[in-house]
Amino acid sequence: MTNFTTHTIESAPEASKPFLQGAQSAFQFVPNLLATMAEAPSLLEGYMSLASIFDKSSFSETERQIVLMTNNRLNGCTYCMSAHTALSKMGGVPKDVIESLRSGTPIADAKLEALRQFAVVINETRGWPETKHLDAFLSAGYTQQNVLEVILGTALKVMSNYTNHIAETELDDAFKPTAWTKSDLKAAA
Repeated sequence: MTNFTTHTIESAPEASKPFLQGAQSAFQFVPNLLATMAEAPSLLEGYMSLASIFDKSSFSETERQIVLMTNNRLNGCTYCMSAHTALSKMGGVPKDVIESLRSGTPIADAKLEALRQFAVVINETRGWPETKHLDAFLSAGYTQQNVLEVILGTALKVMSNYTNHIAETELDDAFKPTAWTKSDLKAAA
């Protein structure tokens, strides 16, 4: 396997430095995912821009994390499952929702479960949901806008999950308390 560089602000390509500096200011450290993406400034900028755009969607913090963590689990991304567990806790996502997302089990709240199920369908069908899936999602109280926002969140996770798979990104110390391992993935399957 190719060893990918986990850049520092100093070692990063010039075009990546402002993004890493912004991450340092926001998180008080540069997450290894971003430090790895820095090798390709366009990927880093695209990921950070898309993350910011997804934050502006009509979804609540809990709903955004449902889309993101569902994709992380389905894509088997241990780094992002760990990181988003920590971010979900900091963002006030209910504990039972976090546990359902980590284990791939139903969420007690019917509307949130409909979102989780739709995120699963979009991921597993590669964007080819059947009419019954769309109808179920819309009947749960979501909108056509939300359908498209699930696609946005899914695209965001392709960028980070695939980077972590290829680069074998090391988990940051800040995320180790919420680690999600390959055995968790097998247990969730």
